[in-house]
Amino acid sequence: MRLLGLYVFLVISIGLGLLFPENYYVSVVGTTAFFNIILAVSLNLFMGYAGQISLGHAAFFGIGAYTSAVLTTSYGLHPLIALCIGAIITGILSFLLSKPILKLKGHYLAMATLGLGIIIHIILVQEEWLTGGPDGLSGIPVLQILGYDFDSDIEWYFLLAIIASATIWISLNLGESRMGRALRAIHGSEIASQTLGIDTSSAKAQVFILSAVITSIAGSLFVHQQAFISPDSCSFAFSVELVTMVVLGGLGSTFGAVFGALILTILPEILVHFEELEVLIYGAILMVIMIFLPKGVFVSFSELLEHLIKGRSHARRTTA
Repeated sequence: MRLLGLYVFLVISIGLGLLFPENYYVSVVGTTAFFNIILAVSLNLFMGYAGQISLGHAAFFGIGAYTSAVLTTSYGLHPLIALCIGAIITGILSFLLSKPILKLKGHYLAMATLGLGIIIHIILVQEEWLTGGPDGLSGIPVLQILGYDFDSDIEWYFLLAIIASATIWISLNLGESRMGRALRAIHGSEIASQTLGIDTSSAKAQVFILSAVITSIAGSLFVHQQAFISPDSCSFAFSVELVTMVVLGGLGSTFGAVFGALILTILPEILVHFEELEVLIYGAILMVIMIFLPKGVFVSFSELLEHLIKGRSHARRTTA
């Protein structure tokens, strides 16, 4: 029952890919949606479960992306090896950063992660000999797994559908595990968690590293799908967009993060038909949602549905 939502997600994703392989909204927009789902779900592990604020996750995305781009174009490494090296570098960096950064709380933690994102972005822009500077890197080879090249939109669609499902599976299982319960306790009150014997520093560091590594892997996959990367893809605005996805769907809910990622992927595609009014309408919709559904769209509607079901059951018992 716990994984029912995941099965529904997987069946719908695979079904759409099989039925409409040439459709733009499936093969192109769907691929982007899966990237955003992976990123939003991984960020939700840190923000939603542990209740910590991060405004710098684009930095980990950039580290994974540029590591894969540089190692495959300049040194001829296999894309999968480059992806693994990017994940290892991100894991080590996030481990080293977790000790000083995660001692901070609230706005101070947000500012520290924001600073990390800005530093990485400046390095990507300034170090032209390595990163190509503002122009970025191009000619990045396609991803190859067991001799099979992923070089079409629909192939990436199916690959990312599986990886997004795996990310959701990790998130759901983590949420129900002992670690997940510890993280939720930390989210409620870190001081109370410590009095219960929870090693809050270790728990926060572990989920921070896991979230960063998944984000790095998504960055590596992104460059091999796009065959291009520039610092704009790892900017502060991208970090804010990821946070918006998580908050919009509902903090602490895996499928809330999925829902938020889908909304922020599909909405711009629909609003592009309104031309100059696109940004205005986009901002107004987000503002209305956050005002009237402060817990997030998915979480608010889930609670409403649960309330209606309980109300109907209570009415039946009263009538009987």
